[in-house]
Amino acid sequence: MTGIRLTHIGGPTVLIEAEGWRILTDPTFDPPGKTYTFGWGSKSTKLSGPALAPDDIGPLHAVLLSHDHHADNLDDAGRALLAAAPTVITTTVGARRLGGTVRGLDPWDTTRLDETGKPTIEVTATPCRHGPPLSRPIAGYVIGFALRWDGQRNGVVWVSGDTVLYNGVRQVVDRFDVDVAIVHMGEVRFPITGPVRYSMTARDAVELCGELRPRVAIPVHYEGWSHFHEGRDAVEREIGRAPSELRDVFRLIPLGEPVEVGDQS
Repeated sequence: MTGIRLTHIGGPTVLIEAEGWRILTDPTFDPPGKTYTFGWGSKSTKLSGPALAPDDIGPLHAVLLSHDHHADNLDDAGRALLAAAPTVITTTVGARRLGGTVRGLDPWDTTRLDETGKPTIEVTATPCRHGPPLSRPIAGYVIGFALRWDGQRNGVVWVSGDTVLYNGVRQVVDRFDVDVAIVHMGEVRFPITGPVRYSMTARDAVELCGELRPRVAIPVHYEGWSHFHEGRDAVEREIGRAPSELRDVFRLIPLGEPVEVGDQS
């Protein structure tokens, strides 16, 4: 039994290595400086580039794409990388847009990653809401991912996806024991919609992890874009206010460096 190794490349982009599998989340590899539109008058500028280039990543077995329609989760260089991945899993509407062999899932749908010599990974889509109630016609559909394979002892690896804290996300608490949680934060806001939030704040993430009780929680999606309103300092402050038993769960891992997050044996 091997451990789990994570490399946070920037934004929501994380390389997950476990049991011989190499799985990338939400590929974003464009250089900084470009401004992207997000629809309905919203836009954002990329402020920092990835810690690693696509050529530095090496071969991939799969890409987990929480959604395809926002550049902070799939930018131009990330879109080009999809062609090199044997398997891409995203929302059902995203799969229709991307075409080809991309697999689409609705919340609580499951698919499998199979390859000789590796344990089969069961990938379950988990609910997300990328904004306030009734915002899906504007913000679009998003999913998270729970990864389960034979031999796991402490629970699943869970990627939250871009979401606010709401009852759909809390269903993960009831359905899974979570070992490693990769939690999207950043308090996404746009000037055109004022105080309306489209992703979790650090306080939301601490509250959620208090219910999930993962062994380790990795904050991502909090730096590198102008529409992120809580950066690393805000995340660290909020984690510092948490009870000690919860505070010790969180790990802010350095960008671009592989980090072992524990053995599941």
